[in-house]
Amino acid sequence: MTAPRPLRILMLCHSFNSLSQRLFVLLKSLGHEVSVELDVADSVTEEAVALFRPDLLLAPFLKRRIPASIWRSTLCWIVHPGPPGDQGPSALDWAVLDGQARWGVTVLQATDELDAGPVWASAGFDLRDTSKGELYRHEVAQAAQTAVAEALQRLQAGGLQSGGAENGDRPGPHAPKPHWRALMRQTDRAIDWQRHSTAEVLRRMRSADGQPGLVDQLFDLPCRIWDGHAASAELMLSLPSAAPGSLQAQRDGAVLRRTVDGGVWIGQACLADTAPAPAAPLPSGSPSPRFKLPCSLLFSEQCSALPTRPATLARDPAEWGELHYAELGPPDALVGYLSFDFYNGAMSTHQCRALLAAIQQTNLRPLKVLVLLGGRDFFSNGIHLNCIEAAAHGLGEDGAGSAADASWHNIHAMNDVALALITTTDRLTVSVLRGNAGAGGVFLALAADEVWAHGEVLLNPHYKNMGNLYGSEYWTYLCPKRLGQQGTEQLMRQRLPVSARSAEQMGLIDRCFTGPPSTWDAQVTEQAAWLAKAYNLPERLLRKQEQRASDEAARPLADYRQQELSRMHRNFYGFDPSYHVARYHFVHKLAHAWTPRHLAIHRT
Repeated sequence: MTAPRPLRILMLCHSFNSLSQRLFVLLKSLGHEVSVELDVADSVTEEAVALFRPDLLLAPFLKRRIPASIWRSTLCWIVHPGPPGDQGPSALDWAVLDGQARWGVTVLQATDELDAGPVWASAGFDLRDTSKGELYRHEVAQAAQTAVAEALQRLQAGGLQSGGAENGDRPGPHAPKPHWRALMRQTDRAIDWQRHSTAEVLRRMRSADGQPGLVDQLFDLPCRIWDGHAASAELMLSLPSAAPGSLQAQRDGAVLRRTVDGGVWIGQACLADTAPAPAAPLPSGSPSPRFKLPCSLLFSEQCSALPTRPATLARDPAEWGELHYAELGPPDALVGYLSFDFYNGAMSTHQCRALLAAIQQTNLRPLKVLVLLGGRDFFSNGIHLNCIEAAAHGLGEDGAGSAADASWHNIHAMNDVALALITTTDRLTVSVLRGNAGAGGVFLALAADEVWAHGEVLLNPHYKNMGNLYGSEYWTYLCPKRLGQQGTEQLMRQRLPVSARSAEQMGLIDRCFTGPPSTWDAQVTEQAAWLAKAYNLPERLLRKQEQRASDEAARPLADYRQQELSRMHRNFYGFDPSYHVARYHFVHKLAHAWTPRHLAIHRT
């Protein structure tokens, strides 16, 4: 029996987001020929179909309908983040808000009725009590991979058939009775601080995570809010009593707001279009920022009146904070676990300095192994573009007067963290990627002795997509040690996501973990304990110290840093504005005007 021939698949998406990337990597691994078109306009999509002549158009993330001119002539699949029968544009929002116990993803065929075409495959999952964004990047993405793979098997088993949905002969299970849910409005998830419990507030915030954010008020200014975390009962008891809705403290860029039964930390906010400028010194003519920022940066003057309640590094995990440290194992095989759960994986200058201070604290502990856990959603995505953009609005960290200055400070702070890891030679260091990593975050991970990742993680180990940035974080030292010079050059040119499994095969990382997410922490703990107890650990540390000394004698790390930063200085301060334009488009979420050629191979 001959294997089915590979398909020509055109992916149509609003943006090449995490789900689109996961499916892109899956389709390529299955041997299909894949090209991507961003949904700019119907005429552009029609042109892409004419150029590529796909067997299948796959739409994992759209904000508009596929035009009839396409789905009537080409088989089109929609990846809908809801179980069979669910219809509407806010599927996952409603699931989180309603507290559903189980949810799913459906691959269905595009027809003239939204989300009502024939079902080709579906996959279900248990709904954790977490944000929409985290579910989307983990459970939804995994279920989408499963469902798309099943649908492709069904399609290839039945053979390719001409025509579109009007044939009515596509295989697929019978769909249950449809259930339409309208676009969720802000009134559907509005918070009543005088009535809603902490759990209810979090559910409403989490249903709006990513986009569109939840409309509310902070410091009497209309805004959108994100990134909610429950405050511990111990903390709330230590604060003065206050009315529900009162702002009582700040920590790690977040503000604490009292609820009827506790409190919620609010990490991110964006001024609403109707809000006046914040009470902060703005340069003449500079508009107030209308993009997502840490609350303490956006409302810096107002937050100065709030008491700071820092979280200790080693504490009960129920007490929220961006950094957390714990130790496991006997005194002669002690393992330290340092997590840095920065929102969306972005690391501002202040956050880099906080992480560096935490690493320096762990250096005082008698560890055999230090495990860097990053965050559950992302390990790291490098410098914080939103905080950098804020400097153009008079809100720069450390008084940075321009986006170029803020970029320069941020990349130096990232380099300082990488340098601290590279020069730690009295213990083994391990980076564990529980979530995706991008740009400088990938190379920060490589600064450790070993890099482990969960099998579903994606890496974007390149900088050029952000306005041809050269990159730093000692990548010119770290990457060739793993891939050689030729392999490094090839990796940095390709601009495409790399799966953890592919990264392991090429030698970029050392180990992949498999199995359900519930088993990952146990696997990491087991392997880290084994490293700490290994009989040859002293010999391995001696070799590490000798290698570091040899490398330093051959070419000092300061030389790598100076060479990288000289190129970055041109990106930040030079005549070519590409980086600043790309950052502005990214931060302000401007619609794409065209599809990059490295994605749209049908246009090369």
